[in-house]
Amino acid sequence: MIAIIDYGAGNLTSVKLAFDSLKTDSLITSSPADIISAERVVFPGVGAIGSAMQKLNDLKLVPVIRETVKNGIPFLGICLGTQIILEESEEDGGVKGIGLIKGRVRRFVPENQWDKIPQIGWNGIRIVRKHPVFRGIEDSSEFYFVHSYYPAPDSEKDVLATTGYAGVQFASVITSNNIVATQFHPEKSGRIGLKLLENFLSWDGKTAC
Repeated sequence: MIAIIDYGAGNLTSVKLAFDSLKTDSLITSSPADIISAERVVFPGVGAIGSAMQKLNDLKLVPVIRETVKNGIPFLGICLGTQIILEESEEDGGVKGIGLIKGRVRRFVPENQWDKIPQIGWNGIRIVRKHPVFRGIEDSSEFYFVHSYYPAPDSEKDVLATTGYAGVQFASVITSNNIVATQFHPEKSGRIGLKLLENFLSWDGKTAC
């Protein structure tokens, strides 16, 4: 069973429908027992990081997420679910994240008036490190993005792919041990997004390439 973390915000139904189309059982849940016992965990999210962290703390899910990762369960972050696993965000005047990966979340500051914030739409990724989640996915493949902030890990070894927007080449896929996290929405990215989700389903959480 795949646990899709429900903290009151996120594109949960679309994520579940994507797994349904892959004929994989998934459960939208905020139950610590469900999350801890799951074979895989997906952490989607939309909205602001400050309110998201507050909801996670209210539900007492932060230690549950940390324990899940510590136990080696394959873990997928999506959009805000990617940003929130870093240490800190510039959003909402500065917010502490869960801290599963060292680094911070930065806001786009475009110099070109044509670079609209948030970035909404399709953009390509440049794969900088091999990983099982990219199996059958070509470099420069396009995925669907909706975001005003972007992840900036401290270490290059935590970056799997980058994307260019608003004068920044930012980390669009990050990793650490059994974590893979995407700034884009694979569940909204058509066939190529489903392929990434399918690859996540077969990833053991250990093999890096």
